[in-house]
Amino acid sequence: MSLHDDAVLVLKSYEDQHELRQAYLDHLAERPDGMWKDCTAGHITASALVVDPQRERVLLTLHRKLRMWLQMGGHCERSDSTLAGAALREAMEESGIASLRLLQSGPVRLDRHHTPCAWHLDVQYAAIAPPGALEAISDESLDLRWFAYDEVADVADDSVVRLLAATRARI
Repeated sequence: MSLHDDAVLVLKSYEDQHELRQAYLDHLAERPDGMWKDCTAGHITASALVVDPQRERVLLTLHRKLRMWLQMGGHCERSDSTLAGAALREAMEESGIASLRLLQSGPVRLDRHHTPCAWHLDVQYAAIAPPGALEAISDESLDLRWFAYDEVADVADDSVVRLLAATRARI
């Protein structure tokens, strides 16, 4: 099964945000290249909010290009076989934590936003860090920092706040 096919199955089984979910499905139906960065009409991306083992804090990255505190995530790669796998790969690469595990197999929420490269149709997951995990800043980050849940709204935009709320509802 291709990553495109996996994304369609994931989105068809996602039960929230019906209008946005349908926009993602329409995008994939109209664009066989809709998973890839070179699709200038927009592309599916995958991200994950990293939660500490005690479920009291989240790890955010200060994105090098956007200069914003965000969850880990980004473009799918042709070597990715699943959307969940792409989100987990991105989270591990950007956090430096190799043994993250997804909170659940399906997405926590969807978020469509414009970036310098194109529209990102982000499929957002949540990942739990193991006890004693040590984060490491990647080339894509200026900083990594753990934030208590009540600090997130002070540093991040509304999309991250909504992702945190959706994640907390599933913990």
